[in-house]
Amino acid sequence: MNHHLTVKELPESEKPYEKCFHYGAEHLSDAELLAVIIRTGTAGSKSIEVAQKILSRREKSLLNLYQMNLAELMDIPGIGKVKAIQLKCLAEITKRMTKAVRIREVSLQSAESVALYFMEEMRHEEREVLMLCMFDTQCALLGAEMISVGTINASLISPREIFRRALLGQAAHIILLHNHPSGMPHPSMQDKLVTRKVQDCGQMLGITLSDHIIIGDNRYFSFKEERLLI
Repeated sequence: MNHHLTVKELPESEKPYEKCFHYGAEHLSDAELLAVIIRTGTAGSKSIEVAQKILSRREKSLLNLYQMNLAELMDIPGIGKVKAIQLKCLAEITKRMTKAVRIREVSLQSAESVALYFMEEMRHEEREVLMLCMFDTQCALLGAEMISVGTINASLISPREIFRRALLGQAAHIILLHNHPSGMPHPSMQDKLVTRKVQDCGQMLGITLSDHIIIGDNRYFSFKEERLLI
């Protein structure tokens, strides 16, 4: 007669599975969730202990899946090439799921909705990334394109490239977004110069710069909300 083991009676490496089955994934700790993905550990190290080692690095949270590269993950005993790739893919899936949910709420009139849509994608970048967000005459989102990667300043940003893509995308309104790797979204003087330069070009071409949003760490700065757009 088979005996159904309780959670306490199960081996440590199997507890997260049984716990998830009985109570739901929302009741698992961060380490237990990772242990389910990792599945097996190494000699003398259980999967949940490997998960705890991942969580102890950098941000000391699940954000490490974004922050750590493949080499850093593989440096942890118990994480080989395949598991490292699986964990990075998991991080990318969560990022895309977040965007898929928030795209329905994106509105040209709401800086917050635009900022939240790009937040997960941009706040983890280690370099400044400039994005172009395009809208049609009905203020519906047409799409977004990356314009540049690196320091965002007036001398490096080409309004020609921004508006070339905006014209190809048949945009009537655009919003610029870029991130500050420091996590602080307050605009620099260069940010203000870029904004003014792009706004002036847009007025001549009949394409409105509706906002310039700076993404920080779970926070943002909107030129429109702060009334810095003419």
